[in-house]
Amino acid sequence: MSYDGKLLAKAREQLEGIRAANQAEHARRQNLIHSRIPEIARIDERLRLQMSSLMGVAISHEPDMQEKLAALEKENLELQGRRAELLAENGYPIDYLDEIYSCQKCRDTGYADGGICSCLTVQYNRALTRELGVLLKNGDESFESFDLTYYDDAPDSTGESPRDYMRQVFETCREYADRFSLSSPNLLFQGGTGLGKTFLSACIARVAADGGFSVCYDTASSALDAFESRKFSRDPETAEASSVKCERMLSCDLMILDDLGTEMVTQMSVSALYTLINTRLNDRKVTIISTNLTDSELAKKYSPQIISRLDGEYFRLPFAGRDIRIIKKEREG
Repeated sequence: MSYDGKLLAKAREQLEGIRAANQAEHARRQNLIHSRIPEIARIDERLRLQMSSLMGVAISHEPDMQEKLAALEKENLELQGRRAELLAENGYPIDYLDEIYSCQKCRDTGYADGGICSCLTVQYNRALTRELGVLLKNGDESFESFDLTYYDDAPDSTGESPRDYMRQVFETCREYADRFSLSSPNLLFQGGTGLGKTFLSACIARVAADGGFSVCYDTASSALDAFESRKFSRDPETAEASSVKCERMLSCDLMILDDLGTEMVTQMSVSALYTLINTRLNDRKVTIISTNLTDSELAKKYSPQIISRLDGEYFRLPFAGRDIRIIKKEREG
């Protein structure tokens, strides 16, 4: 995985905050125990002084160095044993005064085994999601707040009510989010405006991001403009910002491309869309696309290569019902 330097710095800041909180909690526990159990305070002071003695003996190279080291080790074990006894006698876990780490693998440093630790990657993915996550800014995009009463309960021409049908769509999306992985299928949400496509894709994005996956969201218009700016902008800063944005969209674990078909369709935009879709397929990255267009309308707007990939590599999920925005106005009136 390639990392953006600015976002990695933000991820390190988040991890540093976690480490500082753990250190503060450790200090609070020490102060509490030292005030309640003075003998432990004396033991801890002796253990601290032992470390200085240990270092002095280790570099002294005296003839009896090994004997002194063994004596210090024996005393250390005895002190730690007594410390554990006192904690247990007073109702505390024996590890209550141990250093606190949210990640035992790297001890909250963010690096382990010669590389970036998974805990820092999680923070990086969350920073990436916040950076491009305009989809999540409303704050209410959750499966718990999805309201099926906005869909008619009366059966339509298919013999099934939009509410019953959308309940199945909702359950499919929730299960998809709960089980999301890099092997999850690509999704194509299709249906008219105001049917909940953006909302449910946001719900999936939130769950995936909370699971530590990197998530990017953008409208088709904005996303494809970035590819054009990366290639043709004469402003170096704009070109650089567009390049970073494109790389994020190409490399994130889950890309949500909203409102496909509302962008101005040009040869450049079609080429950019193909690059985005095809690159992510080749790299086995997951994509969710939402569109108001029907299959025939998609075929008129986009190249056969794009349609072929949508047909062969995406699971279609049609949405049903009436525009929820209109229904809300009707209810308010």
